[in-house]
Amino acid sequence: MERSDLNDLLAFATVARERSFTRAAAVLGMSPSGLSHAMRGLEERLGVRLLARTTRSVAPTEPGERLLQSLNPALSGIEGGLEALAEWRNNPSGTVRITTFAYAARKVLLPKLPAFLLAHPDVQVEVNIDDRLTDIVAAGFDGGIRLGDTVSKDMIAIKLGPDLRTVVVGAPSYFERHPKPRTPHDLDHHACIGYRLTTSGGLLPWEFEKDGKEIKIRTRGPLIVNDGELPAAAVRAGVGLGYMMEQDVAGEIATGALVQVLADWCPAFPGFHLYHPSRRQSPPALRALIAALRIR
Repeated sequence: MERSDLNDLLAFATVARERSFTRAAAVLGMSPSGLSHAMRGLEERLGVRLLARTTRSVAPTEPGERLLQSLNPALSGIEGGLEALAEWRNNPSGTVRITTFAYAARKVLLPKLPAFLLAHPDVQVEVNIDDRLTDIVAAGFDGGIRLGDTVSKDMIAIKLGPDLRTVVVGAPSYFERHPKPRTPHDLDHHACIGYRLTTSGGLLPWEFEKDGKEIKIRTRGPLIVNDGELPAAAVRAGVGLGYMMEQDVAGEIATGALVQVLADWCPAFPGFHLYHPSRRQSPPALRALIAALRIR
């Protein structure tokens, strides 16, 4: 069926409903003469007269009524589908699948996600915790939350917070027993609290940068964990040095409860970003979640 036939069938149904070329033409946004010409062309192609015309009115013929009975359910279905699309565009609903890592989930989602869910009862959020960088398109995720410098360049990335910094800290009691490291390589002679990545199984390297020079240190020490709470407790107790997020220990550094070292080797880096594949046709639920999480 040609596209013109579909247009003409819609026009025919409108004429039959309005019982007037003038009113139907106004609904369709065309001239009465153009509409009348289109109806004649449709009748010629179908080989049957669909409309009975008089000087005062127009009405479907018997074949026209039979055609109309077939058209109305189909047209209603199309109209319903378009209305459903409008709701999909404007009203947040459905499921949003997000992948992220544990620290981002605690810092980004934990403070804001409960309030978002209360405000959007028709939205379900599924969060997958994974240290690995995931191909969100292949894995069927709507988006991910990662540090900005790990997000692929072909993704749309929305900044969710300020730049971050990792710092090396120790308790005053630790430095009563050990000299402060002056370079990252001095860490070879220190007790360092290690973090084992839960998915890859490898130890997280301590990364440093100064004057364009990047260094990764594989540390050693009395404790290796795969959770963020135990390292902090061990560092505060003076067991060893910790490689921690500045935002988590800034208050303790300010009060002297923890001592920062190697500060000039610890530059800031892009913080948390929510990323997704395309600006086009983003589900309303994802757009609403982004609005709730993004930096104010």
